[in-house]
Amino acid sequence: MALDYEELSQLTLTKTKNTRRKRLKVRRLKYTYRTKIHVERQKGKQLLDENKEDYHHTVEKKISLSLTSSYENDEILSFWRESPESFTTYGSVSLIGRRREMEDAVRVELGFMKKSKIAVKYDFFGVYDGHGGPQVATACEERLHGVLVEERDDHVQGHEDEGMDYSQRVMEACFGKMDEEVRDNGLGRTVGSTAVVAVVGEEVVVVANCGDCRAVMCSGGVALALSTDHKPGRPDELNRIESAGGRVVNWNGQRVLGVLATSRSIGDHYLRPYVISKPEVTITKRMDKDEFLILASDGLWDVIPNELACRIVKRCLDGKMRSYMQEVENESRPAEAAALLAELGLARGSKDNISVIVVELRKSRGFVGS
Repeated sequence: MALDYEELSQLTLTKTKNTRRKRLKVRRLKYTYRTKIHVERQKGKQLLDENKEDYHHTVEKKISLSLTSSYENDEILSFWRESPESFTTYGSVSLIGRRREMEDAVRVELGFMKKSKIAVKYDFFGVYDGHGGPQVATACEERLHGVLVEERDDHVQGHEDEGMDYSQRVMEACFGKMDEEVRDNGLGRTVGSTAVVAVVGEEVVVVANCGDCRAVMCSGGVALALSTDHKPGRPDELNRIESAGGRVVNWNGQRVLGVLATSRSIGDHYLRPYVISKPEVTITKRMDKDEFLILASDGLWDVIPNELACRIVKRCLDGKMRSYMQEVENESRPAEAAALLAELGLARGSKDNISVIVVELRKSRGFVGS
């Protein structure tokens, strides 16, 4: 569906009574927190030495915002690196929302294969949504991108193959090994995590999804889902579960054995073979009309459809909408767009943790990674 930007007037939060009420609700949510901010700048010889082949000038900035509620700490993280030639810009947000515990995790690694056998530069973006506890999501945050490098190196046979079969094999091996690691470490018996990861290269975007996190690209004003949620009621997933001898029970929504509301995850070994860790993989050729990429947990997607999310991010990147989180007002626009999506998710009644990554694609054309 093409995005009709004339319709966006209803999203300015100043034109109608309904949007005024939303604005007030977001402000009320905002002021239920005590806020403190820590900013670090790093610009010096070490960064330049590490990246001298890629940069004439490098700046990295980290914003860590603690929103302290009665339960947990939330974080807003924004990173960017830039050079005179080109740069990658992204922003990420993780909010505890209305949950008592933060079970989401986010990981970004720019140029994460630079020490591997791969000559092409790639950036890694991952969102992990834990359930039953944060342990598996945390393990994925710490290890999955590294496992992917290991598996990619193992699959290189003297030349690179960017085809679908190759990407599928590497991603399946990566997720399978990650699942084995949490099992061997005793983390994954009754705890699990869904995962969506995007590997962004100069020519392609490879997305692997296991569960109900989601990746959406805006290209030429059109919202394109790069992943499909793994829900127990999805016809092919339902057939797979029943063929394995399991059942899907409608218990506050459709659930595997009446327990789990997603049909694929890392961990959750007590639900095998009905819940599996095998990801679905898409590979998308990059085009000049590609604008940005959104990765988010279901805490966002449960209340905001793909098209609306893309409208909001587009408007924010164009400088026409702002986040109410004052701490990101002067930071990268993708960071502000991610914060704005999280705010709207809360205002729309999301009851889950919310994690969002927004990656600008137009500015990183011709160069990806560090």
